[in-house]
Amino acid sequence: MTAVSLEHTTVPADTGEVTLLIARRVEPGYEAAFERWARGILESAAAFPGHLGYGLFRSSGGDAPWFLVHRFRDEAACRAWQESPERAAWFAGCEGHHHTEIARRTLTGMETWFAKPGSTRPAPPRWKMAISATLAIYPISVLGSLFLVPRLTGLPLLLSSAVIACVFNVLMTYVAMPAVSRVLRGWLTP
Repeated sequence: MTAVSLEHTTVPADTGEVTLLIARRVEPGYEAAFERWARGILESAAAFPGHLGYGLFRSSGGDAPWFLVHRFRDEAACRAWQESPERAAWFAGCEGHHHTEIARRTLTGMETWFAKPGSTRPAPPRWKMAISATLAIYPISVLGSLFLVPRLTGLPLLLSSAVIACVFNVLMTYVAMPAVSRVLRGWLTP
């Protein structure tokens, strides 16, 4: 699968954000028409309040699907787009593009950390995600308490808390959660 464009590649903690992942199969010979349509609908969605970014991933060939990804601030913003006349107009005008939706997933919060790119497999149960997140944040908390917190004691509480939150968030998003979800992959999604 080749990434065409992907805005906002970071995945937040459980803030209420919604990621919509849609897989579509395109008949051979209609790829260019589908790509124009997909870019148009993605850009139209991007103009909606609460839309945080999008991505379009081309098929790797054969029967492999194309993937469209939307990120929204919350469920209400996602629903507003899904029920909009603009979206309906894009689908009313897609005749002749020879594509069909084959899967759709809506991911919220921590589920996005556990979603395998290019997969429509459901996220693991929440209790497994909670255990995984605890295993990821525990070493960050211990190391932060030992090395970071003592260096921030001279700062005002709100500022030191903001620094801690930023450091923990970056480490969770880019280091700990990817490592933990990779190590526990077999247990998370057997």
